[in-house]
Parts: sequence; C-alpha cells; structure tokens
Amino acid sequence: MSRRSILVATGWVATAAVASLIGLGAIRLVGESITGTPGGVRSEAEIERALASPEPLPAATTSATPTSPGTTSGTRPGPGATSGAPTASSGVRRGFATDGGTAVAECGAGGVRLVSWAPAQGYRVRDVDRGPDDDVEVTFEGSAHEYELKVRCIGSEPVAVADD
Repeated sequence: MSRRSILVATGWVATAAVASLIGLGAIRLVGESITGTPGGVRSEAEIERALASPEPLPAATTSATPTSPGTTSGTRPGPGATSGAPTASSGVRRGFATDGGTAVAECGAGGVRLVSWAPAQGYRVRDVDRGPDDDVEVTFEGSAHEYELKVRCIGSEPVAVADD
C-alpha cells in the first residue's frame, strides 16, 4: 500500500469521526424536542400527584361564551381549560377509561364537571357536556363503535353510571 493511500484512508476516517461527533452534538443540543417527551417520562405516582393537585387559576378570564363544535364565533376552551370565574372545588378527581377514550372528572360545589378528555386512536369526540351539572358525559365515536361515558357525583366522588 502506498503512502498516499494510507493518508487518504486516514483522512477519510478522521472526517467521518468529526462528522459523527458533530451530528451527535447536534442531536444532544436539540434533545427532547426530537427524541423524547418534554420533561421526561412520568411515573404513575407522579401522574396521580399531578391529578390530585388543585387546578391553577387562569391569569385572566374572558367574557366569551363557549361555543358548540362546528361554530366559529366566540372562544371555545379546550379540554382542561377553565372559563369564567374560578369555582371552588373539593378537589376530588378521578380518571375514567373506555375503549373509545379517557376522561377526568371532578366533584365540586356546583356538581360534577369534566376536567379533561381525550379520544383513543381511531376515535373522535362527538359530543361533550362538561358541566358543572348533576351529571356530565362525553361521547367517543369511531368507525365501528361509539362509547358514551356518563359521570355523576356520589357523595363527593365522581362515579361512572349507566346511561338513563
């Protein structure tokens, strides 16, 4: 092997090593936004603590009225958002799951209300009655099935009930 071939091979290996290090450094710099969950993966205990803690009050309230899906006027708060004046709650929250999706409900002074809801993959939210009221419900609709979750407060605890 000639001296020139050795220099070319050495140069190629050095260039590949430098390019690999630059690529790894860029991935590490960008980090979680590409390769992972922001804030890391949470344990079941951390999720339960987060759900048990009181909901933060909004910085500013709006006078816009929630609109039904499909309309474009006004402001419609998303799942878990609050609108209007803050309400006192007992803080008793509970999560519920169906094959169509999940929901978190809370019992408070005004009755039960849905705190958040999320459809499962392949399903969409067809209808939501978030409360507060005597009972609240969310309907998850898929191509073959529909799941309705209805929740009431029994005592001070949210409980799933059969549809009337």
